Amino acid sequence: MNHTIVLGLSALSLGLGACSSVSIELNEKPAFLGAVQVKSYDGTTDDLLTAGLGRAGLAAAAPAAVDPLNPTPAELRRLAIHTNYRAIVDVSANGGYGRLYGPNLDAAGNDTLGEGKVAGKEYLAYSDDGSGRVNVTLMVQIPARFDAANPCIVTATSSGSRGVYGAIGSAGEWGLKRGCAVAYTDKGTGSGAHDLARDTVNRIDGVRIAAATAGTAASFDAGLTAAERTAFDARHPGRFAFKHAHSRQNPEKDWGRYTLQAVEFALYALNQEYGQTFSDGSRARRYRAGNTLVIASSVSNGAGAAIAAAEQDAGGLIDGIAVTEPNLVLPDAAPVTVMRGAAVVPVTAKPLYDYFTVAHLYQPCAALAAGLEGAPFRSSILNPQAAARCASLKEAGLVSGASSVEQSADALRQLRAYGWEAESDLLHASHYAFATPSISVTYANAYGRFSVLDSLCGIGFAATAAGTGAPTAAAPAAVASLFATGNGVPPTAGINLVSTAVANGPVVEALGVSTSTGRADYNFDGARCFRQLAVGNTPEAGRLRAGIDEVRRSGDLRGKPAIIVHGRADTLVPVNHTSRPYLGLNRIREGDRSRLSYIEVTHGQHFDAFLGFPGYDTRFVPLHVYFNRAMDAMYAHLKHGTPLPPSQVVRTTPRGGTPGAAPALQTANVPGFTAQPAAGDRIVVTTSGAGAVVNVPD
Repeated sequence: MNHTIVLGLSALSLGLGACSSVSIELNEKPAFLGAVQVKSYDGTTDDLLTAGLGRAGLAAAAPAAVDPLNPTPAELRRLAIHTNYRAIVDVSANGGYGRLYGPNLDAAGNDTLGEGKVAGKEYLAYSDDGSGRVNVTLMVQIPARFDAANPCIVTATSSGSRGVYGAIGSAGEWGLKRGCAVAYTDKGTGSGAHDLARDTVNRIDGVRIAAATAGTAASFDAGLTAAERTAFDARHPGRFAFKHAHSRQNPEKDWGRYTLQAVEFALYALNQEYGQTFSDGSRARRYRAGNTLVIASSVSNGAGAAIAAAEQDAGGLIDGIAVTEPNLVLPDAAPVTVMRGAAVVPVTAKPLYDYFTVAHLYQPCAALAAGLEGAPFRSSILNPQAAARCASLKEAGLVSGASSVEQSADALRQLRAYGWEAESDLLHASHYAFATPSISVTYANAYGRFSVLDSLCGIGFAATAAGTGAPTAAAPAAVASLFATGNGVPPTAGINLVSTAVANGPVVEALGVSTSTGRADYNFDGARCFRQLAVGNTPEAGRLRAGIDEVRRSGDLRGKPAIIVHGRADTLVPVNHTSRPYLGLNRIREGDRSRLSYIEVTHGQHFDAFLGFPGYDTRFVPLHVYFNRAMDAMYAHLKHGTPLPPSQVVRTTPRGGTPGAAPALQTANVPGFTAQPAAGDRIVVTTSGAGAVVNVPD
C-alpha cells in the first residue's frame, strides 16, 4: 500500500485564484525487502562496474585478499566482480576486449572512458517472505551519471546459477554506461553454499560464519537439524549443499517474480535518492513504471528470467526486452514446427532437464566420433572411460555399432536427432567436461525439491583429492572465498561431483565404476538414473516433472517489444529447444500484436569466456557484441521509435588462424543486424489454426 500526504499550497505558489492542495505519494520500502544496505563508491579507489580494478585489472590476474582465510566484504566483492565479469566476457588480447567492447568504451562505442570506473551508489537487500529461508539477493546500482530527468532501469538477473554480480559484465555494464540504474538479482540460486562439515554459510556480503550465528541472515543453509547434519556428515564427510540444488524451493518458478522485484527495488532506491525530502525524513515517490524506461535484460538463465518477468508483468513495469541465449522451458507439446531450410527439425521444444539428461548419456561417447579429434578441450575427455561409456550404451541398447568408432558415430547422430545442430558437434566434449553432469544433478534436485540428505542418484558435492578422486576436506581458503569464486553449480572452487553409488565409491564421478556394468564408464549408472527421472514413472520422477511444469513459459510477452539473440552453435541451450520454438509460440499467443525479433548468429555459442582458449578462438565469435547491439536497438526503439531489426540470420566470419593464436577480432568478423535482410537470411513464422511453423534459413 502506498501512502500520500496532502500539502496546502497558496494561490500565489500555484498561480491559482484560490487556495488549493496537492497529494504527494510517499516512497515506501516494498514489503518483500529486508534491511537495506547502501554504500557509495567514488569511481577511483572503488567503483560500481570494476570494483576499482578498471579495464586493465579485470583482464589481469584475480585480486588476492590480505588474509585469504578471512577476506573482507570489500575483498570478496572485488573478487566476485572480477570472477563474474570474466565468466561472461572474453578478455583475451585478440578477442575484442577494449576495442569492440569493454569498460573503456562509451555508449557510442568510442574509447573515451579510460579504465571505465563508474562512481555511484549500491543498494543491497534480501527479498524474503519473513521466514529467512528464501533470502533472494537483490541489488541496485545507481551511477553518479544517472539522469534524473530521463530515468531508466536495466535488469541484470544473474546468468547460470551465479551470485548477484553474475550479469555485471553484460546488462550491468551496458546500463551503467547509459546512465541507467541497474536492477540485479541472484534469482534464488546464487553462490550460497553450506559447508556441512564445518557448518558454515555465507552472509549477504559473502563473509562465511557459523550457521547458528547467521540464523535467518544466511544467504542459504540446508535446513537440517543438528542431528540430521551430524549424522549425514558421519556417513558422507566433507559434503556441501548448494542453494540452487538444495533450497527445496524450485527457485526457477520465481525467476520472473524476483526480476520484477528487482525493478521495484530500483524504483524505491531511485526515489530515495531523487525524491523530494520532507522534514520527517520521508521522501516523495518521483519515479514509477509510467515515467521510467525499463529494459528487461541479461543472458542465459538471466535472459530466461527477463522473459519470464515480461510474461508475468501485470503491473506494466517493463517497457522492452533484449536478451541473449535464454533458457526457456516451453509448454508441453507446444504446437510449433521448426524448419532449418527445407528440413523439419524432428525434436524441438524439450525442457532443459530433458535434453540435458540425453546429453549426459551420449556426450562422452560422441566425443570419440571421427572428425572431432581437434575439438576444443578434447583432451579433457578420458578416452578409456569414454570408450567404456560407448560399450555400456551399446549393452543397454542405446547405441548401435560393433566398435567404439561406430558407437560414437551413432551417439553423435542421436544428439543431432534430438535437436542439437551439426555446428555443436565440436563442443560436446568441452560441455560434458565442464557443465553437463553438474547441471543434470543440480536441476534434478531443484525441480524435485530434494534435500541434500536425499543424495539423488548417489551424487553429492565435495572437494576431492588429486589423483584418487576420493572426497577430502575442502581447503579453508577456497571455502572462505567461495562467494566470490563459485558459480553456484559444482564443479566450482575445488568442489566436485562425488558418487557413492559406484563400485569404487565414494569417488569423483568421472572415475566412477558403474555397479551394473563393472566398467569405469563415467558412471553410466548415474547418467541413466538421471535420465529415468526425466522419463520414468517413479514418485521421484513425478516430483521432478511437477517442478518442470512450474517453470514453463507461456509465450505471451503482453505485446512488449523484444529482441532475442542466440548463437546457432549453442550446445548448452540449443536453439531448437528454446529461442526458435519460442518465436513461434509467441506468434501463436500474440498474433499481430507480436513485436518479437529473433536474431540467430552463426558461429555463436554459449560461453564467450571460452573464446580465449585454443579451438574456440579460431572457430567462434563473441555473442556479447550482439548483446550490446540488441540493447542499443531496444533503447533506440523505446526512446526514439527506431524500428527493431526483423528476425534474421546474421552470418559471421570466424577469426581462423592457429588455435590458441587466432588473429585479432575485427568488425568485419561480426557484421551487424540489417533492417532489410536478404531473402536467404530472413527468419519467417507462419501460423495456421493453433500452430506455427518457424523457418530458419541454412
